[in-house]
Amino acid sequence: MEIKEKDSVVVRFSGDSGDGMQLAGNIFSTVSATVGNSISTFPDYPADIRAPQGSLTGVSGFQVHIGAGQVFTPGDQCDVLVAMNAAALKTQYKFAKPDAAIIIDTDSFGPKDLEKAQFKTEDYLGEMNIDPDRVIACPLTTMVKDCLADSGMDVKSMLKCRNMFALGLVCWLFDRDLDVAFNFLKEKFAKKPGIAEANIKVIQAGYDYGHNTHSSVANVYRIETKNKVPGRYMDITGNKATAYGFIAAAEKAGLKLYLGSYPITPATDVLHELSKHKSLGVTTVQCEDEIAGCASSLGASFAGALAVTSTSGPGICLKSEAMNLAVIMELPLVVLDVQRGGPATGLPTKSEQTDLLQALFGRNGESPMPVIAAASPTDCFEAAYAACKMALEHMTPVILMTDAYVANGSGAFKLPNLAEYPSINPPYVPEELKGTWTPYLRAENGTRYWAVPGRQGFEHILGGLEKDDKTGAISTNPENHDLMTRKRQAKIDAIPVPDLEVLGDKDDADLLIVGFGGTFGHLHAAMDEMRAAGKKVALAHFKFINPLPKNTAEVLKKYPKVVVAEQNMGQLAGWLRMKVDGFVPAQFNQVKGQPFVVAELVENFTQLLNK
Repeated sequence: MEIKEKDSVVVRFSGDSGDGMQLAGNIFSTVSATVGNSISTFPDYPADIRAPQGSLTGVSGFQVHIGAGQVFTPGDQCDVLVAMNAAALKTQYKFAKPDAAIIIDTDSFGPKDLEKAQFKTEDYLGEMNIDPDRVIACPLTTMVKDCLADSGMDVKSMLKCRNMFALGLVCWLFDRDLDVAFNFLKEKFAKKPGIAEANIKVIQAGYDYGHNTHSSVANVYRIETKNKVPGRYMDITGNKATAYGFIAAAEKAGLKLYLGSYPITPATDVLHELSKHKSLGVTTVQCEDEIAGCASSLGASFAGALAVTSTSGPGICLKSEAMNLAVIMELPLVVLDVQRGGPATGLPTKSEQTDLLQALFGRNGESPMPVIAAASPTDCFEAAYAACKMALEHMTPVILMTDAYVANGSGAFKLPNLAEYPSINPPYVPEELKGTWTPYLRAENGTRYWAVPGRQGFEHILGGLEKDDKTGAISTNPENHDLMTRKRQAKIDAIPVPDLEVLGDKDDADLLIVGFGGTFGHLHAAMDEMRAAGKKVALAHFKFINPLPKNTAEVLKKYPKVVVAEQNMGQLAGWLRMKVDGFVPAQFNQVKGQPFVVAELVENFTQLLNK
């Protein structure tokens, strides 16, 4: 058997929401990350909690892009499509390349299955113009039952292992080592060793099926890692990376970590992950509502903890009053917003960037807050750490924005050395100020000193009513309110953030692409594709949105053409127009609940460049 080398490949697993496609995809990405491949994943959940089996609306997908070098997106289209039933083939084939290999379970393409998937004839391949020579058609369900015939499992339990057969076949196609998958399952089902062994047996059966049949549809490929960087790696989701970033910041600051939260898609996994780490000084409280989640975190902050609250867009609406209280009390608080499709309940399992203006302005009064946006699943760790450092050192609430695509997606994460990260030094009130200190006495950089309760001589009261700048007593004096408003704004404006970095043809680009947050990978891939075609293109991607980097105006005004691309109707473009005099960019806006398609970006940007 010949094994060919390939630089990258995209695999999409699809089936019913109960078919375990997310698990199969996660294991395959973990196997790939462990050998050093770069990965980018996109879990595509159905909006229905549990749609009828075999229905078009109940299809769940998981796409993973693995590469020898750096990959920035999960890929526009897949090289291999796994379709566990007729509905999956019907809805997911549009994501397959024209020459993609397609793996189907022929046992799930019976007359009733085809009817549910709205096929008109039994010739489903012909109906979709699919070349049968590209299809690996196997009676997958039957083979799983045969494989587990002696296991003592009932049929329903056997069928839950079908995803592992498909995974084994895909592992054969790409010459993956099954030991990593086996260890993953042993750890996941440590309390149910019988389930682990059954799944391991089925993975091996799928691998052996590919090896024994030597299907002519697809060659066996190996993706060798280029430019390996020594270290320990793991496949990590954005939500887990965010949780780890919070833990790392608390450890660096020498503080306990408190999370007050209320479950909401797609942010709940942060609560789940942090609740596992009580041994690291983490306290998690699942509150009765979003308001209580934020208010309890503010109380923990007053008591001297690193306080975090997590939610999505609808929860930000509810938390806004307590967030505003954090502004006027000038207490450190990190508010995590994992954006989803809106408005209202909207599209809970889909991704958008539509909360930006809410993050910047969604509170009453002049209520400035720093805003940071993570660029990728692995960058969520860095962004969470930066948000905590900023909140603690500048005594302010900070909004950390991710989105469903970044939070649920994953990447190969090199475990960090915390000793290499910058220190976190909260502005504790100096002991020598005992007797003269008042609650709004400030350090040289305008930051209010932090007096943690329990220190004798520093007893004080904070609250939501405006306070006198000198005494900390309640004040309705007009001049004092104007002064305090300006001081709170000046404090945020003075927070140091890194300069805006320009990638690509930064010195002589004809077009500058601008974005923020989770669109980084797609915009970078579009830039790379255009540069490969001979175009002069650069990319400036915002991670720090408020305050903006000091060189923002210089960068944006340097290039003859600028396009701001975002998954909303132009919120970042509006913010930049507001902050940079004379800046009038072109815009590319989509609000589909899905990641950008690189080919569409390239087409649009090329047309703009050629005008």
